[in-house]
This record gives sequence, structure tokens and C-alpha cells, in this order.
Amino acid sequence: MPLRRIVGLLIAFAMQGAAMAENWTQFRGGTLQAVSGHDAPVRFEVPPSWKITIPAGNSSPIIWEDQLFITGMVSNDLITLCYDTKTGEMKWSQKVTATALEKTHRLGNPATPTPATDGAMVYSYFGSFGVVAYDMEGKAKWEHRLPTPMVEFGTGTSPLLWNDTLFLIVDQDQDSYLLALDKKTGNQKWRVNRPEFRRGFASPIIWAQSNRTDLVVPGSIWLTGYDPETGKERWRVAGTSRVATSTPSCTSNLLVYCSWNVGGDSDSRVSMPEFGEFLKTNDKNGDGKLQFDELPSGVIKDRFTQMDFNKDGSVTGEEWTKMAEMFQKAENSIFSIRAGGTGDITATHMIWKQTKHLSYVSSPLLYQGRIWSVKNGGMLSCYDLLTGKALVEAERLGAPGDYYASPVAAGDNLYFLSQQGKMTIVRNTPELSILGSHDFHEQTMATPAIAGRSIYLRGEKTLYCFKNEVISK
Repeated sequence: MPLRRIVGLLIAFAMQGAAMAENWTQFRGGTLQAVSGHDAPVRFEVPPSWKITIPAGNSSPIIWEDQLFITGMVSNDLITLCYDTKTGEMKWSQKVTATALEKTHRLGNPATPTPATDGAMVYSYFGSFGVVAYDMEGKAKWEHRLPTPMVEFGTGTSPLLWNDTLFLIVDQDQDSYLLALDKKTGNQKWRVNRPEFRRGFASPIIWAQSNRTDLVVPGSIWLTGYDPETGKERWRVAGTSRVATSTPSCTSNLLVYCSWNVGGDSDSRVSMPEFGEFLKTNDKNGDGKLQFDELPSGVIKDRFTQMDFNKDGSVTGEEWTKMAEMFQKAENSIFSIRAGGTGDITATHMIWKQTKHLSYVSSPLLYQGRIWSVKNGGMLSCYDLLTGKALVEAERLGAPGDYYASPVAAGDNLYFLSQQGKMTIVRNTPELSILGSHDFHEQTMATPAIAGRSIYLRGEKTLYCFKNEVISK
């Protein structure tokens, strides 16, 4: 082959690789670490490159070259939308119609899971429907219907795309399971039942290590690693909260996970009395079970719907006991584990653990040897990845309120977006260095996406694009 032809092919391959690197293909990006290889805008005070009005939904944007995808909801229609990244113009939209929409939290939405794409198809998951796959022009290729998860707050987990497989966690109040689908056909590859795991809203990740690859699944009480080819459990770590809401981060040899929920701190643990004794005092109709109006006011009554696993309106002794055990075993912490374990690796592979100033829904960011975590209230902490030493401990960002969006990183900058719509930009240094902030005056639940030198943000009603060339540092 002539040298000119070889050089041309090498340039073409390099350009293709660069384009692939600029994509943001699923929740927290193609690497699943919420990190971009490019610098992104530092200031947001200038007008965006474009902004458009969008349907309601909490899913985060994903990017493939000049196409941006989100999901939304209008009436009972669950919609996948495609926009031009350069102009914001809609390229196409497709809908599926749910027989009945799942119930959600007051801040939730039936279009909460973030879609995923491989550049050939885009995959959308709706708890009220199942999974639907479209080609890049919007033509439906397949659908895989699933029962609506039995979770009163609605579906929160996003699908995970890896090689030829699409993974889904369906952790619910009863009959939880982990599912692997063939991405080309939608056919089931395998399914693993997870009966001990309860409702969860976190997303799985792939942990590529030196000698193997694990599918890491957050869950109640345990963080678990599976063989992604077969679904066989490889390892598990105790010390997580009773409801999984955040997603892990990893390097090739270390993994970090954070979980927090009510009742998991040692000084605020929820204790439930023995069922038989409690029944004697409160079983007013004598049916041997407990109904909502039979419970005295307090933390136990507040969680009646969580104890009522099968949603029949009553709590049995078995349901009561299982809930009591979960409260007893639950822990709130952020910890690091090393790769390579099998079985229960809690005692053998945990490197460090911290129990204060924990994030809730927002997933911690692992970046350049540091872990950044924002607690509700706008309290920022940073830990050394290798030792767990606190470098920044519960320092104020100046943006109070809750945090549902996960932080993202680009260049030397970290981006934290509060539910109230305030973006805070922090320099990635071992001390708190705030570069600036901007208030979008709009509820923001979705994690931003960074592709090339642009950052895309989804608000309650608006989708924004800021490009680096129009913003001065």
C-alpha cells in the first residue's frame, strides 16, 4: 500500500477516535466517570449558544457527534427526542404510550432514566413501559416490554450499555432482578433474581480491571459485583444504606462508592419493636396484620408503604421483620475497595471508609486522584483517593439546597449543579477554589453532558448549550 494511503488511513482513524472521545453516550458519559477529555465553559453569564423549550422529564442529555438525545413525557406518551447539537433544532421525536404511568415522587417523572447510545441505535428505558430502541434516524428497531417496577417513587436507574449488552437494575419492593438484553435484538441474554434487595434508584457501572471486568450494582445493604457475561455474582461489600441512590466511580484497580439514607447513621438509627408485642397494642381490627391507620404517628408510620412490600395495604410479621433487619444493617458511608476479590470482601478489600458529610443522590466524582462529594445543603468535601484523607471537609459552595445532578469534570474544572438551578464551578485543587457561579432560575435534576468543548444542561423546561468559543475564561 502506498505510504500516502497509509498516512491517510492513520489520519482517518485518529479523527474517528477523536470524534468518539467527544461523545457522551450514557449516564455520566461513555466512561461512566462523568469526566470529559476537553475543556468546557467556565462562565455562564453570557447568553448560551442556544436554548430551547423541552417536555417535562428528568433524564440527562447524551451526545453522539451532532445528535443530542433526551427523554420526556406528554400526557401518557413517553417520548425520545433527538436534537441537533449545533443549533438545538429538533431532528426527530418518537413516542411509546404506557397503559398506565407509574407513580413517582413529587420531584420525580416517568421519564427519569437517561438513555444510552452506541452511534448505531439509541436505547430508552421507561419504568412504565420497558425498553425501546431506535436507529439514529428515529426508526423503532425493537422494544422489550417490562412490568412497571413496584416502587412508589418511580424508576430512577438508567440502562448501562457495554459491548453488545444493555443492563438494567430493577430493584423494587418485591421480586427485584438484574437484566441483560442483547442490544441488537432486545432479546434477554440472562436474568438474575435479587430477592434480598429492595427498592433502589442507582445505576450500575462496568469496572474494567487488569485481569477481568465486573458489572457493579449498587443495592440495599450490599454493593455487588457480577460477571457481565453470565450474571454470576463474584463479590459483595457490606456497609451501604437501605436504599441505593448514587452510582460508583472507579479506576482500573480501585472503586469508590457512597450511600446515605435516613436511619443509617449510628446516632439516628431507626429501631422497630418486636412485631408480636407491637401487634397486641395496635392491631385494632384483630386481623394479625397492621394497616396504616393502626400505626401511631412517627418514623415507622412514615415508612408504611416501604414496609408493605406487596402493596396490599397491610404489613405482615414477615414484612415487618425484614424491614427491621434492614434498618439494623444499613450503614451510611463513602468507601474505597481494591480490585480482584471474590465472595464477601468487606473485611479483605476495603481500603478506607468515611461516615460524615455524605452525598445523597448526587454521585461522587473521581478525578485525578481525588473524590469530590456534595452533600445536600451545598456542603462540598474532597478526599484523597488512595488514603481517604479529607482534603476539603463540608465547606460551603454558596449554593444551598438539594443536589440531584451529579458533578462533572472537564480540564481543571468541576461543575456542581443544585436542584434550585445554581451552577458552581470549582477548580480541581486540594483546597476549595470556587471560580464562579451562575443561577439558571430553574429546577435542575439532570446531570450535565460535556461533548467536545460544549456543555449541555437540562432544566425543568429548558435545554441549554454553552460552547467554549463564545465564553471567555
